[in-house]
Amino acid sequence: MNIKLPQSIEAYFQALNTYDGSLLASCFTEDAILYDEGLTYRGRTVISEHIVEVNDKLSVKTEVIKILERNGETIVTATLAGNFDGSPIPLDFHFTVKDQKITELNIDLSGEEA
Repeated sequence: MNIKLPQSIEAYFQALNTYDGSLLASCFTEDAILYDEGLTYRGRTVISEHIVEVNDKLSVKTEVIKILERNGETIVTATLAGNFDGSPIPLDFHFTVKDQKITELNIDLSGEEA
């Protein structure tokens, strides 16, 4: 499926699949916030290190399947596959973007509200 994503979000998913920490960090504002698996991560470096470490460890690959704009958020549904129980799994990525940088990202199971 060919889905057109905003530039910073497209770069985010490219970085996920290539485990590119520098590209990933460049997608976020300096004071960005990530909510993932019940934990909160603050700052582009901390966020990038967390995501790359987890995805590399579990050999995660991501495929975007849907995008929706709602209430100032870009919500991307993607399937994650890798070396973890329950793989593949659909997740919703709730992005808040300002000036083409991600300021906030909340990742949860697809269909659950952030």
